[in-house]
Amino acid sequence: MSTDFYQTAILPYAPIIIKICRAYTDTQEDFEDYYQEVCLQIWRSKDNFQEQSKWSTWVYRISLNVCLTLLKKRKRKQEYTDFKAASHKAVVGNRAFENEEINQLYDAIKRLSEVDRAVILLFLEERSYQEIADILGTNPNNIGVRVKRIKERLKKILDGKTH
Repeated sequence: MSTDFYQTAILPYAPIIIKICRAYTDTQEDFEDYYQEVCLQIWRSKDNFQEQSKWSTWVYRISLNVCLTLLKKRKRKQEYTDFKAASHKAVVGNRAFENEEINQLYDAIKRLSEVDRAVILLFLEERSYQEIADILGTNPNNIGVRVKRIKERLKKILDGKTH
């Protein structure tokens, strides 16, 4: 991967990639692996980008697909139990895992289904319902209903009313 490509096509979208990878990982090590794999897949698929959407939409799609694929592989190998246990051993001082309030929010988000995680992450990025629908391959009305339900579920989780 050239430095120019990284500087112009990945680095400006790093916050997107970081948020998505953070929502699907529990440790700094896993986060770094997911982030690296997302960047690699963006580079590999750059020639497939047909400019029918924004580059940021393309980055979201690739990031979500990579994270979901890696998560499914992990589950198939039955490492998921170890993966959850490792969440309590996150390395102190790593930037992605150091804010306790952010950690609580991500813990709550991780309790959602994989699709709901994607929806709420995109919503928190202030993406329009249309953009979210385009990324996830659904319609904007469906997204509006989902966002409302997800917010209610997260509130219950954060208020400690559900396990």
